[in-house]
Amino acid sequence: MTKDQDTVLLTDRAWPDDSVERAVLESAGFRLVSGPPEPAPAAVIDALVAEHQPAAILTCWAPVSARAIGDATALRVVARMGVGLDNIAVAAATDHGVLVTNVPDYCVEEVSDHAIGLVLAWARGLVVADREVRAGRWDPAGSRLRRLSSLTVGVVGFGRIGRATAAKLRALGARVVASDPSPPADTGGVPVVGFDELLAGSDVVVLHAPLTGATHHLIGARELALMPPGALLVNVSRGGLIDTEALVASLRAGHLGGAGLDVLEEEPAVPAELLEHPAVVITPHIAFSSDASVGELRHSAAEEVVRVLRGETPRYPCNRPTTLYGVSS
Repeated sequence: MTKDQDTVLLTDRAWPDDSVERAVLESAGFRLVSGPPEPAPAAVIDALVAEHQPAAILTCWAPVSARAIGDATALRVVARMGVGLDNIAVAAATDHGVLVTNVPDYCVEEVSDHAIGLVLAWARGLVVADREVRAGRWDPAGSRLRRLSSLTVGVVGFGRIGRATAAKLRALGARVVASDPSPPADTGGVPVVGFDELLAGSDVVVLHAPLTGATHHLIGARELALMPPGALLVNVSRGGLIDTEALVASLRAGHLGGAGLDVLEEEPAVPAELLEHPAVVITPHIAFSSDASVGELRHSAAEEVVRVLRGETPRYPCNRPTTLYGVSS
C-alpha cells in the first residue's frame, strides 16, 4: 500500500475536533487529513481531493462531487458520517467502482425523540407559552392546547426512525398511520395508507423520508392544501423535502397551524417569515445529536473505512459497484 493509498480525507465535521476519527484510523495504520470543520463548497472539496488523492473520504455534510470521485484515482470508499446520501454523488461512485457507506442506526432514538418533542411542544403550547411569559404576559385562558391521544399523526417514511417515532407516539395514545413506497413487512400494527390519504387525514405530519430527486419538495402547495386546517408539519429529515415558499404561504394564509423544523432548505439561513411566525419552532439541525449518538457515529463511520481499506465487507454498503478497484466483483 502506497502513502497515497494510506490517506483518509475528513471533509468536515459537526463536532469540535477529529480525535475520535484520528484514533481509529491511525491505530489501523492510515493517515488522516482534515479539511475545514464547516462544510465547504464543492470546489474546495474537489481541490482537497485532488491534492491528497485519498483512498477514503469521510464526509459529514460537505459535498463529495462526481468530479472529486473521478479525480481520486486511489479512492475506494466514501463514508457518510450520517444517514442521508444527498451530499454524495453516489452514481459517480458506483461508476468508478467506489463503495459508499453510511451509519443508518446511530441516531434512531435521538431523531425520534426530537420529533416527539416538536409534536408535544406544539400540542401543549410549550414554546409559545414560554415566549408569552418572558414577554410579561400571563394569559392561561388564551392558550389553544391539544390532547395528544385525540390526534392522528401521519409518519411519512417508515424506516428505522419512522417506526421508532410511531411506537413512541402510540405509547402516548396517538393514532398513527404511515406512508412509504416500500413499507416493511411488519408494520407493528400501524396502518400503511397512500400519501394523499395520510396528508388529508392527519392532524400532524412527521417527515422521516430521505432526500432524493423523487422526494425533493415532497411537500409543496398541493400537499399542504390537502392537510386539515390547523395541522402541524414536522421535518426532522432534510430541508429539501419541503418547498419553503409554499410552507410560508400556507402559514401566512392561516391554513397550516404550525411547523416544527430541525432542517431547512438553505441552512443556516432561516427565512424571516419563519423566524417571526409564533407557531413555528426551529432547531439548528440537531435532531441526530446526543453524547451517545455522536460518539457512535464517529466510531462507526471510521471503522467502516478501515474495513473497506483492509479489503473486508462494509457493514452498511449503500451502492453495488459492478467492479471494485478495477477488479470484477
